[in-house]
Amino acid sequence: MSEAAPALSRRQGLGGLLACALLGVGRAHAQALAPTLDLSLLYRPFTGDATPSPARVTVTTPRLADNGFTVPLSVRIDSPMTPADHVQRLVLLSNRNPRPVIADFDLGPWSGKAEIATRVRLNGSQTVIALAQTSDGRWWQGTAEVEVTESACMDAA
Repeated sequence: MSEAAPALSRRQGLGGLLACALLGVGRAHAQALAPTLDLSLLYRPFTGDATPSPARVTVTTPRLADNGFTVPLSVRIDSPMTPADHVQRLVLLSNRNPRPVIADFDLGPWSGKAEIATRVRLNGSQTVIALAQTSDGRWWQGTAEVEVTESACMDAA
């Protein structure tokens, strides 16, 4: 004959729910207070003293990602992609990943379109930045905010 598990009292059940709720609020509060980098610190190694213009680059990603392991992301740059006027470089940056450079693409007139589609790993809610350098040396920038409910990256050791 097996014994039945003891039933929880209403007070124990409510206490457990309150503890879970406080743990969730504490985690969200800690993520909100986590340090984020100044975006210019991210792009300066690529652009030097130039400040990218916030135009021509469209970053598309879900506003809410259930987990950060495979977040779909696409980038489109408004460019004719001719030999005289084309995108030559596209850099994806993250302001909260342990390694901020997500990807670095070389493009040219042979690409046909200035577009990429990929999946990225994200360490929590953050801003994803796409920097595009055109053949005339100018830099363009687009950003997207992503809320991640389960982080994918661990801090670098």
